[in-house]
Amino acid sequence: MFPYQALRRQQLMTTINNNNSQEKIVIETHIEHHHQASARDWKRYFSFSTDHKVIGIQYLVTSFFFFLVGGIFAMIIRGELITPESDLVDRTFYNGMFTMHGTIMLFLWTFPSLVGLANYLVPLMIGARDMAFPRLNAAAFWMVPVVGILVMASFFVPSGSAQAGWWSYPPVSLQNPSGDLISGQFLWILAVAISGVSSIMGAVNFVTTIVKMRAPGMTFFRMPAFVWTVFSAQIIQLFGLPALTAGAVMLLFDLTVGTSFFDPAKGGNAVLFQHFFWFYSHPAVYVIILPIFGIFSEIFPVYSRKPLFGYKVVAISSLIIAGVSGLVWVHHMYASGTPGWMRMVFMLSTMCVSVPTGIKVFAWVGTIWGGKLRLNTPMLFALGALIMFVFAGITGIMLSAVPIDIHVNNTYFVVGHFHYVLYGTVTMGMYAALYHWFPKMTGRMYYEGLGQLHFWLAFIGTNLNFLPMHPLGLQGMLRRVSSYDPQYTFWNVIASLGGFLLGMSTLPFILNMVSSWIQGQAAGDNPWRAIGLEWLTTSPPDIENFEEIPLVISEPYGYGKSEPLTANGHVKSE
Repeated sequence: MFPYQALRRQQLMTTINNNNSQEKIVIETHIEHHHQASARDWKRYFSFSTDHKVIGIQYLVTSFFFFLVGGIFAMIIRGELITPESDLVDRTFYNGMFTMHGTIMLFLWTFPSLVGLANYLVPLMIGARDMAFPRLNAAAFWMVPVVGILVMASFFVPSGSAQAGWWSYPPVSLQNPSGDLISGQFLWILAVAISGVSSIMGAVNFVTTIVKMRAPGMTFFRMPAFVWTVFSAQIIQLFGLPALTAGAVMLLFDLTVGTSFFDPAKGGNAVLFQHFFWFYSHPAVYVIILPIFGIFSEIFPVYSRKPLFGYKVVAISSLIIAGVSGLVWVHHMYASGTPGWMRMVFMLSTMCVSVPTGIKVFAWVGTIWGGKLRLNTPMLFALGALIMFVFAGITGIMLSAVPIDIHVNNTYFVVGHFHYVLYGTVTMGMYAALYHWFPKMTGRMYYEGLGQLHFWLAFIGTNLNFLPMHPLGLQGMLRRVSSYDPQYTFWNVIASLGGFLLGMSTLPFILNMVSSWIQGQAAGDNPWRAIGLEWLTTSPPDIENFEEIPLVISEPYGYGKSEPLTANGHVKSE
């Protein structure tokens, strides 16, 4: 245990003995334990709180609810696809479910969950008391339930559900057979526009907080890698999201007031919407994946007891990914009448993304290599997510090449690649983070046995579900269909069984989280013996995190280092 709980107004030096090495981080801080009763009050999670930690958990719980809803839609879809005939649900209903699944998983699970995790951790990691704009932070969260209600209403509205897919391409998204103003498609587009506004508000808040509210001594190259990835992701939001939001508003005008931005029948350009959409929606993949990279960079050093290999290069690579991400969107449009020269340019720019990404993968392998590994639940999920990300990266390089992309365009190969990124990497990485920081958020330990059961069910289910999609796509099976040629039956049966197993894998997770939060063993303030700033405060943290803002005088990731002390007792830093 660290001795800091009993110290006030004196320098704190944390030293962890690990076999023959010492791991040190030195800060000056002042910690008290008042506010603890208030910090554990569950009622605050149902209020308009401006505490970043409360808002973070509100995001996480709300997004996980929608994750379950989207998962139910996915299991029904896989139930339909277990046989070649369309015999489970009506085709119109299937199209609506298909649209809801993609929309919910992206706009109501992945984005909000990662924003919630960043909300909780970033101020703690940089030594701040809260986000820069607490009320704006709260307002951004409360827009998420509104988006969720509108999205669900777009499925159940009597005039007909939204059926144009999560990308909502015109002219399909401009069809309104009922003629009603309040149609499912109208509600869907309105929800996406509101979601965009909420995310822009959050991006302004994160960037301002990271630039302006770091603790004294925390230079950019003393920030944890997770903060670097959140910073890079939110920069992408700021320059990319306005395009999608503007495109959604223009599409809404076409649908409701008769404008003709994207309606070909009135002289509009439907491909223009694809540019608006993908200019943001491919960089959005990096908005999602970058924080997961940050999670890997936090978890691997802790459970390997080694410093993050190449920390500064890993940090800079996040900014490089953010920059290159704005130059790749046309690879989604190779089959949309894109000129040959443009295909070549965007093929090369897409391949370039693999360079900074590969740097990160090598750094994580270098961190793990030769470490004293602890294969508990967070580490297992992080390793599993890394393995599936490498596979997704290989298929991503394949899809960046024009000839292969044209061959498998609109097939299940693309679906398999996408889900290895979105579920195999992002969701598995989120599980790693939730298990790792669960003791910090709740003050209690999860049940390790249930956690490991959850991992193996999820890892096996993910691969059974999404790996068969690759041979299906190479053989020519189209996506977005409810019936198919019987020659594709075998792989679809395997995929559906994997999907059902994946759905069942959430049950031990829910049981673990609920029961542990209610009656789990007390975790103490730092059960992992980690040395990040977030672990040098109480679990759960006090209302304002630190009694006084800490003074940071060393770099992160000092695991296993045995550095000499200076005369004044400070660890030498670069």
